[in-house]
Amino acid sequence: MHRGDFAKWTRRFEDERERRRAQGDPDWGRSATLHPAVWAGIQRFQVGEDGDGANLVGKADQAGDADYAQAVRLFVAEEQNHARLLARLLAAGGVPTLTGHWSDAAFVRLRRLMGLRMELLVLMIAEVVALRYYRALRDGTDDSLTTEVAGRILSDEQRHVPFHCERLHASLAELPHVTRRPVMVLWRLLLLAVSLVVAADHGPALRRLGIGRLRFVADVMTSSREVVSDVLVPRPDAWTGAR
Repeated sequence: MHRGDFAKWTRRFEDERERRRAQGDPDWGRSATLHPAVWAGIQRFQVGEDGDGANLVGKADQAGDADYAQAVRLFVAEEQNHARLLARLLAAGGVPTLTGHWSDAAFVRLRRLMGLRMELLVLMIAEVVALRYYRALRDGTDDSLTTEVAGRILSDEQRHVPFHCERLHASLAELPHVTRRPVMVLWRLLLLAVSLVVAADHGPALRRLGIGRLRFVADVMTSSREVVSDVLVPRPDAWTGAR
């Protein structure tokens, strides 16, 4: 991987930061009204977005690419902004934030087990699941504030996935060629297992958002094919995601 490959990502994150500043926050004066099951799901995802990212930033610094390390810092800042937006949305509905959730704790422990490659592979599972969840949250309610917040987060997540795909491609290129596809097969199996757990945990909320458990899992697995393709054979700026 050549130094400087991630300068374009730094510029994209910085451009998006300026666009957010110009746009301003949603109108928090609106109240938000959702089913309790949907609120419970938002609480859990808010916990998952809320973190300082220090472990990922440290590993990015160790990778020795200053542009990538800066892009990771900007990525972490966007994730923290997601947590802030969700916390404000919860407040608009009179719902408290959670101090923690077992699923987030499990993900954090798993991500910290090994180096940058493993951290990104686990992080990508959360990102791909989040893509489908935020799309369901954006499209599945008639609450305007929820729709706006979910739409903003979804737009960011659709940029995050190709960012991580590009770094994972460089990371997997360091492995023997014959091992790269098996690594991604195992990644999809772990993604399937996580999707099933999320679908079971969020089943009532997903039904309220107009998507059943099995459809949620099927959609996640379908979108993961594009992730695998972009990691193994990258196509710059070709990521479409599911709108």
